[in-house]
Amino acid sequence: MPAIVGARRPAAEGISPRLAAVNRTDRLYALVEELRAAAPRPRSARVLARRFEVSVRTIERDLAALQQTGLPIHAEPGRSGGYVLDRGRTLPPLTITPAEATALAVGLHALAGTPFAADARSALHKVLAVMPERERRAAAELAERVRLLVPAARPARPAGPTVPAALREALTAGRVLRLEYAAAAGRVTARDVEPLGFLGGEEHWYLAAWCRLRDAPRGFRLDRVRAVTALDQRAPHRTVDLAALDTLGSDVVPLDAAAVM
Repeated sequence: MPAIVGARRPAAEGISPRLAAVNRTDRLYALVEELRAAAPRPRSARVLARRFEVSVRTIERDLAALQQTGLPIHAEPGRSGGYVLDRGRTLPPLTITPAEATALAVGLHALAGTPFAADARSALHKVLAVMPERERRAAAELAERVRLLVPAARPARPAGPTVPAALREALTAGRVLRLEYAAAAGRVTARDVEPLGFLGGEEHWYLAAWCRLRDAPRGFRLDRVRAVTALDQRAPHRTVDLAALDTLGSDVVPLDAAAVM
């Protein structure tokens, strides 16, 4: 897009050098970041027009389009007024490298059969959706160069049970669950439980919960849960050491909190 004809005024204080002409999509993203960097100070349409080398009318159209998407951009009247972005109600752009996206895909393979497989797949799709097209293509090309080695003597790892959303969300929702649970002998019983956490590893994953039938903590194998219903009851707070549960002789180690903070 050609630059505005006329004398070039010195850039206002705090404004970085003007961008070369860009397409509208890139300009919209850049506009948001310009307002984010300036907040809480306003930026006038005239200053933004000089910044992006377009007309004031074009900037006003762009800002109106951004407001229609729900971005918290408002206009402040007066000689020193302009457009302001509420930084407290927006998030900065997510910057993910192709290698990081590929690492997430590799980790997703390792999560097969766990309570977090579906959520991890959803998270990866969200990450890919916000990546710029060029980085997304680079991630796809890198993923094509990765192959996972599976011992030929060992059968392929099963996909594992499908974990109902109500069970996956139980810990954060803080609700009592009603399980239809098949014991080792195959008999199905109804259990009202208070979720405490998940235990798992190479062989099986368990829901650690306070069983109201047994009035004690128990581990429920996820592949034996036949149905689950979230009840309209809040689970009381209980202090239970998950490491004390019988987990078939396995050591219980905590998830590295730094990895999810």
